[in-house]
Amino acid sequence: METITPKWLELARELFSISQCGLAYSKNEYDLDRYRRLKEISAEIITGQSDLEAESVSASFSMQAGYATPKVDVRGAVVRDGKILLVQEKADGRWAMPGGWADIGDRPAEMVEREVREESGFRVKAAKVIAVYDANRFEPLEFYHAYKIIFLCEILGGEPSASLETLAVDFFAPDALPPLSRSRTSEFMIREVFEHVKDPTRSAAFD
Repeated sequence: METITPKWLELARELFSISQCGLAYSKNEYDLDRYRRLKEISAEIITGQSDLEAESVSASFSMQAGYATPKVDVRGAVVRDGKILLVQEKADGRWAMPGGWADIGDRPAEMVEREVREESGFRVKAAKVIAVYDANRFEPLEFYHAYKIIFLCEILGGEPSASLETLAVDFFAPDALPPLSRSRTSEFMIREVFEHVKDPTRSAAFD
């Protein structure tokens, strides 16, 4: 279900983006101090409105550099015999299409093929882009803005095998889904996957 981003999160993101760009491009020490303060205010808003610890937010901020841009999450949609491949995430015990944050230097298709293999044990080939979503339209909302690219993938081989990040691997019918890790995969996304399976000519969904 699509959700509305709370105003505090919109403002915190905007303050962080302004501070990040200012810190990346400003040469004036006085301006740099002001941009650092904006970043501190953004962190204070986040910790005041969420369960996140100040140290966690600061550590996450420190990993960001340069112009502020959305992160990219890739997901592999694998359907066999009318069922979709899902992996159980160690992080929360819930289920999602295999995937994760894109790495620097990898092509998107290579990235999703590797993620599916590492998290599920299946070797696949990315065949089609199903959707490009603004990941921040769905609960639970994350601080960082992110785009989610979902690829329809074809199985080439392999066997189901859990990984360091997953507890189990299985196929599920669309009307018998397990509890989903909704920041990774939602019912809405899975419905879109099966629409593409029914109609191979369907155009990619996008926001």
